[in-house]
Amino acid sequence: MSATIMSLAQTQAFLDSEFPQMQAGGRAYHLEAVGPLSARMRLEAHERFLRPGATVSGPAMMALADYALYAAILANIGPVALAVTTNLTFNFLRKPASGDLMAECRLLKLGRRLAVGEVAITSVGHEDIVCHATGTYSIPPR
Repeated sequence: MSATIMSLAQTQAFLDSEFPQMQAGGRAYHLEAVGPLSARMRLEAHERFLRPGATVSGPAMMALADYALYAAILANIGPVALAVTTNLTFNFLRKPASGDLMAECRLLKLGRRLAVGEVAITSVGHEDIVCHATGTYSIPPR
């Protein structure tokens, strides 16, 4: 695949219109890039995402990974709101540093009915992966 079907702006506009609840309380998820079989999304470390110890919580990292996968899939198949998560697996590798997180998503398979991808989450400004996720999505028939 050499190009996306939806641009960065189109993908973000679709996410904003179909899932406004993801930005409830103020924009925190920032889709920074989409590409062939890929996406990059940043999570601002708002206080609502922190756990004791002032680090981003596991559930916040899980939402970031799922949302980044969804964005990558949409950018590559078009505006299909009913593409749904069927499986997510997470490995929390280390405590994130204070601050924003970055999710780098890569789709490993993008078929007509199934998409499989992986997400590496890092603390912005650090190279070490803090969470690695894999996910599978069901894509509805067109």
